[in-house]
Amino acid sequence: MLNRLLHTLDNIAVATRMPDLPLDAEKLCATALRTARRGAFGDRSFVEPMQVLFESYDREANLNVAGRYSARWDALRCLANLLRFDAEEERDGRILAQRIERPIFITGLPRSGTTLLHSLLAQDDAIRVPRVQDMIFPYPSRAKGRDDRFEQVERQLRLFQILAPQMKAMHPLSADGPQECTEITAQVFQSLRYEATHRVPSYQNWIDLGGHLAPYRFHKRFLQHLQHQNPGGRWILKSPDHIHAMSAIETVYPDSGIVFVHRDPVRVAASAMKLTEVIRRPFTRHIDKDEIGHQVLARTEEATDIMMVREKAARHSRVFHVYYSEFADDPIGTIETLYRHFDLEMTPATRQKMRASLAQMPASKNKYALEEFGLDPDNLRERFEPYVEYFGISREFGTRLAPVQAVAAE
Repeated sequence: MLNRLLHTLDNIAVATRMPDLPLDAEKLCATALRTARRGAFGDRSFVEPMQVLFESYDREANLNVAGRYSARWDALRCLANLLRFDAEEERDGRILAQRIERPIFITGLPRSGTTLLHSLLAQDDAIRVPRVQDMIFPYPSRAKGRDDRFEQVERQLRLFQILAPQMKAMHPLSADGPQECTEITAQVFQSLRYEATHRVPSYQNWIDLGGHLAPYRFHKRFLQHLQHQNPGGRWILKSPDHIHAMSAIETVYPDSGIVFVHRDPVRVAASAMKLTEVIRRPFTRHIDKDEIGHQVLARTEEATDIMMVREKAARHSRVFHVYYSEFADDPIGTIETLYRHFDLEMTPATRQKMRASLAQMPASKNKYALEEFGLDPDNLRERFEPYVEYFGISREFGTRLAPVQAVAAE
């Protein structure tokens, strides 16, 4: 019903030539400053990427009414978080002295089991993962006098699931569940998250040319704020998009460990294309599935190339490889091997919690068709053959899928 209402309102807006809700970086900055009662931002380096993103929204994203209002809300939320960081750092100089020691980054191909792996690792009380509510609101509101972030974020997630009902089956989210790091770098408007949620090719090109060092320096600052509020635990961080920022990660976190997750790239590409469509659809007036197909394919090819280049360069001593077929057959055994690689302790209590979490995960019934996105599976198999052969990846596309408990959270 809500989707029909929003569609009707958008049709009215188009028919009456109602002016689009403006997305002006400087005006939104001024609004955020007034709301926070602050005189200035401590660092304005986010303004240029914000302007590039908004220009791409205006020229390329074809946002509908819901898309423009959600983009404005999201930008104001990020600006409010930046101002809160400034204020907290003025009050307590110890925040930026927090040491983020030996973090582990899970990356690789999208839709390859990284979410399931991260969710199981989050069962260990000795491990820290960024939670969804922490990403959206890293600090509780002072004005409310209590921490209601969980309830607030759960309401927002329920609304999004109404707008995108397929999301729950493809990528379930909860306020206290682990979240991808693209949400952190999005706070300074330099994130590959935006190319998944909207059609923004010029912004995407700008990000690729500019590199990822600045957003990953902010990434560390974000973790320092979370750790200052709740000390303890070793950070395990996850995003398939980390693969495109390996140099920045190694610069900002020189003692980091890396987990590469491998899966049949034809299978993951088909899944990632469908997820991109599902995420974009509520916020745009037009979906070009062929364009989504080629965009996701390009990123997938880039990821496979990076993993091969880095492995051939003998930088693998810090890398642990997870193969989806093995992980699907024996999730706990795979994690125990990962623990030994990174000198983590697997306690009986943690092992039991992981098994209990795995048993509760729903079965996956998702099906994907590359032809829906204008692509030929046989052609993709040929294109990805070097990666599949190099790492010995098990073929999945067109065959019976892995056990349901292992594909419940891709």
